[in-house]
Amino acid sequence: MTWESLTTMRGTPGSPFLTHLELREERIQPGVHPFEIPLLQHPLSLEFTTPVTFLVGENGSGKSTLLEALAWSVGFGAQGGNRDHQFAEEADGYELGRALRLGWRQRTTEGFFMRAETFFNFASTLESLDSNFARYGGESLHRKSHGEAFLSLFEHRFDDGLFLLDEPEAALSPQRQLAFLQILHRLTVTREAQFVIATHSPMLLAFPGATVFSLDDGVIEQVDYRDTDHFRVTRDFLAAPERFFRYLFED
Repeated sequence: MTWESLTTMRGTPGSPFLTHLELREERIQPGVHPFEIPLLQHPLSLEFTTPVTFLVGENGSGKSTLLEALAWSVGFGAQGGNRDHQFAEEADGYELGRALRLGWRQRTTEGFFMRAETFFNFASTLESLDSNFARYGGESLHRKSHGEAFLSLFEHRFDDGLFLLDEPEAALSPQRQLAFLQILHRLTVTREAQFVIATHSPMLLAFPGATVFSLDDGVIEQVDYRDTDHFRVTRDFLAAPERFFRYLFED
């Protein structure tokens, strides 16, 4: 099913704020990290045509580094936060972010960049500015589990903007991933919201109408989520785990 047919069924979502990303070759710094990673050895260009875009690849493929760089370029801070609350800049995304050129339908600095490891730093900053816990579902985010706090933040605090998420599934059980997909659907259909998400989760990758970019082998290519190793390995393992164990455990 295409995104166009899906949006006809659901209503018209807000079109993306961010439309294009490319690496400015004149700003590449040979020998400086992270410019030596395979992903950056070729011309790099991405088109954002749907409200939800996933970056998928093995650890070390560069998806988190690219997301950090995008966050820095937008103004969110490469370690997490939003335009007003940035954490330390000692991240790979700082140097790479300076080498990116972004294209916009409508430039925005609304939104945030969230990494699993800095989530509670961000939550603390938000609560220091706004102690009205009704905006977080009735209680402090720090009194909730990681997954509950993550979902509460999205459910009660955020609507319009550009949201960059680095492996959000780290905080979410499979059941809570389904709840997150429901929130994702609501925000992209009823609000002006755009998401760029680095993930390993085949459940998240299956979000209808999303664009999926694979970053494996140092090359970016758009793929169907069913063609990702993340989906295929998970599907095949669940269908016949004993077959995998025989292979993995044989002497």
